[in-house]
Amino acid sequence: MPEMVFRRRRLPHQDVEGHPVFITSCLEGSLSASGLSQIDAYRRELDHRRKPHAMSLADWEQLKRRLLFGFVDNLLDGHSPVASLQDDAQAKIVRDAFLNFADERYTLLAFVVMPSHHHWLFLPNVTWSALAVKRETGQSGRRRTPREIISNSIQSYTATMCNRVRGSKGVYWQHETFDHWARDEAESMRIIRYIEMNPVKAGLARSPETYAWSSASIRAQLRLQPGQAIPKVAYHSS
Repeated sequence: MPEMVFRRRRLPHQDVEGHPVFITSCLEGSLSASGLSQIDAYRRELDHRRKPHAMSLADWEQLKRRLLFGFVDNLLDGHSPVASLQDDAQAKIVRDAFLNFADERYTLLAFVVMPSHHHWLFLPNVTWSALAVKRETGQSGRRRTPREIISNSIQSYTATMCNRVRGSKGVYWQHETFDHWARDEAESMRIIRYIEMNPVKAGLARSPETYAWSSASIRAQLRLQPGQAIPKVAYHSS
């Protein structure tokens, strides 16, 4: 079992070196008060469920996280009161931010920019991560993980640039992200399919490759197979 770094604020956060990270970030206000109440109720219901006898505790906790994530994602896709990223200019800012550091800070495996949130899967670059973790320290005095450094950089930059487009200075992203580490290649492939099918599932596109703000469209353009990384060159050709 690889070493895990575990953090908890309102949501649990896990970092495992050498494994891809699946992150979902929501726009501030994208989950209504009613939606947040539903999420809290569902989380409590999951916590009271009995673990299946044949399942390990670790697998059971992983399954509960996936069930909760699916519940939240359904709310975001169908009932979000905030959808700033349906504006092409803002969606492009987020997409280009993902592509900008591909092949440098991380291997970019998949992404999608939805109207109220984004999903992405990436593997931090080992050499870059070692240097970044040495150089940067969080406000609490502890060293931040590569996931935190990468995600916070993307969130900060895109919030600033999207707020310029909106003519606003308000909070853009919800403070915490949903994150999950992929255990193996099979799970990474499931996550890639989930990410790239999200616009189809939400009724925004008839097929994954026709949605402009997704790795699926780049994958089709560059004839990349599922599982192949999305290269930085896509930033210049998009």
